[in-house]
Amino acid sequence: MFFFFLALFCISLVLLGNLVAPFTAVIVLGVVITNVFRPVFLLFTKKLSFRMASLLTCAIIFFVVFIPVVFFVGILSKEALDLYNLARDAVFSNQLIQVLENTRALDRLNDLLARAGIQKTVSWQELLSPVSELGKMVGFSLFQQARFITSNLLNLVFYFCLMIIVIFYMLMDGKKLIQYLYDLSPLQDEHDKQLFQKFNEMAGAVLIGNGLGGVIQGTAGGLLFLFLGLNSPFLWGVIMGFMAFLPIVGIGIVLVPTAVFYMLKSSVITGIGILVFYGILSWGIEYIFKPKLVGDRMAMHPLIVFFAIIGGLNVYGLMGIIYGPLIATLFLTLSEIYFSSFQSMVEPAKAKKPTCPVTH
Repeated sequence: MFFFFLALFCISLVLLGNLVAPFTAVIVLGVVITNVFRPVFLLFTKKLSFRMASLLTCAIIFFVVFIPVVFFVGILSKEALDLYNLARDAVFSNQLIQVLENTRALDRLNDLLARAGIQKTVSWQELLSPVSELGKMVGFSLFQQARFITSNLLNLVFYFCLMIIVIFYMLMDGKKLIQYLYDLSPLQDEHDKQLFQKFNEMAGAVLIGNGLGGVIQGTAGGLLFLFLGLNSPFLWGVIMGFMAFLPIVGIGIVLVPTAVFYMLKSSVITGIGILVFYGILSWGIEYIFKPKLVGDRMAMHPLIVFFAIIGGLNVYGLMGIIYGPLIATLFLTLSEIYFSSFQSMVEPAKAKKPTCPVTH
C-alpha cells in the first residue's frame, strides 16, 4: 500500500513540475524579490493590514523594477544596434589597426615566427578580425533580445504581473507555505531551516550585493566611457554591470583592454588613470560596499561562485546569474548536512568532518 502511494505521489510531483516549469523563472524571481522587499513589507505592517501592506509593497516594486527595466531595454536596443554596425563596418578595428601600426610589435612577432621556421606573415587585420566578429555577435545578440522584449511588451507585462501575484501572496502567506514544506520534507526541521536560510542568504547576496554592486560599477564604467568620448557608453556600462557579477575578472575584462588601448595610443596617463579607476572601484565594491551590505552571506569561495555563474549562464541563460549560485548553495548545504548527520551512518570510520576547500 505504501509503495503504491509513493508511486502516485512521485507521479503527481512530475505532473506538477510540468505544470509550473514554464513559470520557473517567474516563481524564482518572485521568491527572491519577496525576500529583498520583506523589510519594507514588515515596516508597512506596523500600521496597515497584511493585505494592504503587501499591496503597497507590490506597487513600490512596480515603480522600482518594472518601469526602469522598460526604459533600460529601450536604450539598450539602440546602442546594441550601433555596436553591431560599428563592428560590421570594422570602424573600431580600423581605428585600432591605425594605432597598432605605429608600434613595432607586429614586426617583432613576424621576426619571431620566421626564427621558428614559420614563413607566414601575420597582419593586424588577421589578428583583430576575431574582435570584430565578437563585437558583431555581442551587439546583434543583445539587439535581438532587447528587440524581442520590446516587441513582445504584452508578454513582458503578463510575466511581470504573474511575478507580482507570486510576491503578493508570498508576502502574506509565505510563512505558512514554508511551514507546509517543512512538514512535507522527510528531513529534520533543523536541516530544512538550514537549507532555507542558506538559500535566503545566497539569493540576497546575489540580488542585493552583486546586483547593486553591478549597478554601481556599470554606471560608473558607463560614465567613464561617456567622459572619454567612447562609442555606446550605455551599452558598455550594461556589459560591465553584468561582468561585475563575476568574481576574479569582473569589470576588468572591459577596463583593462581599454587602458591598454589608450597606452598604445601614447595616452599613457589616461591608461593609468583607467587602471587606477578600475582598482579603486573594484576594491571599494568588493571589500567595503558588499561586506557592509550583505555581511557574510556569500560564504563561498570566489572560484566556485565564478564557475557557478558561468555554468548557470551557459545552461539557463540570463537567469543563470541567480540559478548558478543557488544550485551551488544547495549542493554545499546538503554536503554540510551529510557530514553532520549522515556520514557516521555511511562511513563510520570517518568521524571528523572534512573541511570543504570551496567555502570560507
